[in-house]
Amino acid sequence: MEIINYFESDNKPHWLAEIKKSDWGAAPVLAEFLENGTFSEKLGDGVLLLLTDGDKLVSYVTFSFQDCVDDKSLYPWIGFVFTFPEYRGHRYVGRLIARCEELAREHNVKNVYICTDHTGLYEKYGYEYKENRVDIYGEDSRIYVKRI
Repeated sequence: MEIINYFESDNKPHWLAEIKKSDWGAAPVLAEFLENGTFSEKLGDGVLLLLTDGDKLVSYVTFSFQDCVDDKSLYPWIGFVFTFPEYRGHRYVGRLIARCEELAREHNVKNVYICTDHTGLYEKYGYEYKENRVDIYGEDSRIYVKRI
C-alpha cells in the first residue's frame, strides 16, 4: 500500500472516480470540490491524501486549514475521513492520520483537530474530545484535538 497526494498524482481522473464510489454522503461534496477546482477555496490550503492498493483506493483524508466547524483559530483539520468497507477493521486510515500528523510537525503546528459525529473512533489514534459545536451544516458535531 502507498500514500499519495491527490494533487501530485498523474492520474487524478482515476482517483476522482474512485472517490465517487464511496458509499458516504460527504464523498460527493469532496468530489465537487475537486471537479470544480474549489478545494482550496472551501478548505483553505491543504492536501488530499490517498491510501492506495495498486489502482484501488483504500482510504482517504484531507488535511487542511478549514473543515465543517467555522473557527479560524482552530487548525489544521483532518477531514473527509473515509475507508472503503472491504478495508475496514485494519486501521488503515491510521496511516493517513499519522501522515497528517507528520505534516503538522513539519509546519510546527501544536494541535490537530477533527470534526465528526463518531464516538470511539479517533480516541484510538490519541485524539481527545474537546467539545461539541454546531457545524456549517447546522449539525451538532464533536471536535477532537491531538497535541503534536
